[in-house]
Amino acid sequence: MTHPNLVESDAGIAEIARTFRIAAVVGMKDESRPWEPAFAIPQMLVDRGIEVIPVNPIIEQSMGRKSYASLAELKQDYDLINVFRRPERIPALADEILALPKTPEVVWLQTGIRHDAAALKLAEAGIRVVQDACLGVIVARVRPRQSS
Repeated sequence: MTHPNLVESDAGIAEIARTFRIAAVVGMKDESRPWEPAFAIPQMLVDRGIEVIPVNPIIEQSMGRKSYASLAELKQDYDLINVFRRPERIPALADEILALPKTPEVVWLQTGIRHDAAALKLAEAGIRVVQDACLGVIVARVRPRQSS
């Protein structure tokens, strides 16, 4: 399966990780589960100067940031959606993303998360998609930690 918006090259993935500014994090956890990747990776992004917006109906806030129940509730801009959801949930999430008044530049599915049909649907709508890759690992390689 190939499409120009399905980003699989190391260079393309690194470029996204180097340039995005604000991530809406679907499935983000809060401080009650700091060992979970869905908390630790967003925390690492913040440490590198990237703004994160928690999207999880189960939590009220994370890292002092209000959590939103869905992407449709967000009023602020973001350029990347970082996804921590099971693969079987990705088709419904793709439909939710495509129904937004303004779609993101990138949808990034974390390590172990892949759904080729949903990714192609997003790509055909003009959204770049990264699948089965850890945003934290790539960002750590290409963006320095911000000094306090």
